[in-house]
Amino acid sequence: MLVLITYDVNTESNAGKTRLRKVAKQCVNHGQRVQNSVFECIMDYTQCRELQDILEKIIDKEKDSLRFYFLGNNYKSKIIHIGAKKSFDMEGPLII
Repeated sequence: MLVLITYDVNTESNAGKTRLRKVAKQCVNHGQRVQNSVFECIMDYTQCRELQDILEKIIDKEKDSLRFYFLGNNYKSKIIHIGAKKSFDMEGPLII
């Protein structure tokens, strides 16, 4: 299923900047960055729960936020892309 993950990490402190880097690194390991703090991830429910648990341990719930949008398996008809950063097939080959 396609899961859209967004986050907003308060970076007013050095600890916040560290949290931001850790959140971004985990998201990069699981999906494709499509905006600064937005990732598209193809994963099953178990993988998603594991990532959610990891991210929840990183963020400060008083200052930061995470959002998970579950677009399911029929996501291709639910996405419209306009503008820069060409769209790509998330399930296609990584190297052409």
